[in-house]
Amino acid sequence: MKKYLGFKEIAAYSLGLFGFQMIVGLLNSYQAEFYHEVLGADLAIVGILICIVKILSSVFDPFVGNKISSKGKLKPFILYAIAPFSIMTILVFLNVSKYFSGMAVYVWIFITFLLWSMSMTIGDVPSQGIASVLTPNPEEKTNTISLANTFKEIGFSASAIIVPLVCILVPGGSKVFVEKGVKDTPINAAEYFGSAIACAILGCVLFALIYIGTKERVPYSAEKMSMKEMFRTLKSNKPLMLVVISYIIGAVRKLSMAIQVQAANVMLGSQNYVVLFGICMGVGSVVSMALIPVLLKKWDEKKVSIIVSVYGFVVSIAAVLIYIFVTQNMIVMFIMMFLSGLQFGVVNIVPMIMVADCVDYHEYETGKRIEGPAFSILTLTIKVALAVSAAIGLAMLKIAHYEAGTDFSVLTEGVRYTKNVVYFAFVGLPGIGSLLSILPLLKYDLVGEKKLKIAAELQERREKAAVKE
Repeated sequence: MKKYLGFKEIAAYSLGLFGFQMIVGLLNSYQAEFYHEVLGADLAIVGILICIVKILSSVFDPFVGNKISSKGKLKPFILYAIAPFSIMTILVFLNVSKYFSGMAVYVWIFITFLLWSMSMTIGDVPSQGIASVLTPNPEEKTNTISLANTFKEIGFSASAIIVPLVCILVPGGSKVFVEKGVKDTPINAAEYFGSAIACAILGCVLFALIYIGTKERVPYSAEKMSMKEMFRTLKSNKPLMLVVISYIIGAVRKLSMAIQVQAANVMLGSQNYVVLFGICMGVGSVVSMALIPVLLKKWDEKKVSIIVSVYGFVVSIAAVLIYIFVTQNMIVMFIMMFLSGLQFGVVNIVPMIMVADCVDYHEYETGKRIEGPAFSILTLTIKVALAVSAAIGLAMLKIAHYEAGTDFSVLTEGVRYTKNVVYFAFVGLPGIGSLLSILPLLKYDLVGEKKLKIAAELQERREKAAVKE
């Protein structure tokens, strides 16, 4: 089939996702620790608030998807998101403890995070959905989604580099580099705030490239849908429903993102060493992302998901058993984290490819495209999964008796217990989530000849429609 995308357009889309995810990664990695250490909030209450906000804000996703459907365009919503998204990112990390305390702090956390989540949704839904309209060529679409989501994954870990750089520049807080045996001091309010400003500006500048540098090529009619109709569409689109269910029951696959700063504090001695986790697991994830086009030439999306998920479960459980019963050697731990990270490329990319295929399937069956509703349902699902994983992750920190000021280099019985529980939550639970996610995919059949037949039929319909016009 004809090729549509050039280097500049693919780069614009990839860098845009990188910038957007840089901000999301900052919140996911540092938000809870900022609330706890700077604002003095209890981690258990923070976990509950984050879970409630993510579930509440997920209701906003179908609303944005519906607006996209009624407008018939995705790109304008990216432009609408930039200002509120950057402003709310900065406000989330504003130190308000000098202005009020107690219950007022929790109200501030709730309101600012809810507004941040809603502004994020305005950009998230169209940036995911636009992948399905950049090109009608299914192979080109798969390759573009794979590359762009590789950049997206790297972007998620970028805050682990930006925050330590800000800490080096801002005096009085974390030293980043300390002598052996010396406990690093926590990140202070000014360092968090400076990091938020840096990520907000750089991230949104890159995110704007999607609006500036991409083109929507696959036409679809502007049509408003009620919430009831949107979820009726989900129910009638069996492949899409299976992808959604897979994401929900495999929610704890995302748990490590919620507690990686605390895990770095426990296992490495400093929250700024979270970049080492990012390198180990991130490199593994990027390697697997790079291999996805190769894997998809050998197997279809369903087989790749199942094979890699089983692999992820086996490696994650092996990593936990080795850490608890054999050795806590740093080199061994990093190697196992790299091997565990190899599963996450598929987790991040293949569902996006599947949802884009589900949009084509719906057009094939009904003659209507549903980019807005379909990808809003996906982003809603991801938010619910992140909410569940964040709540479980922070609950595990409470079970582990985690306290940021503890010297975890002194191996008392209490410290050993904390290390084991945190490591199980950080590595083991995501592996269990990977295994659970397989169950719905056993019935997913939008692959192989069926997928190619749908793509060819849709291309023929569009060409006939273009001739008539």
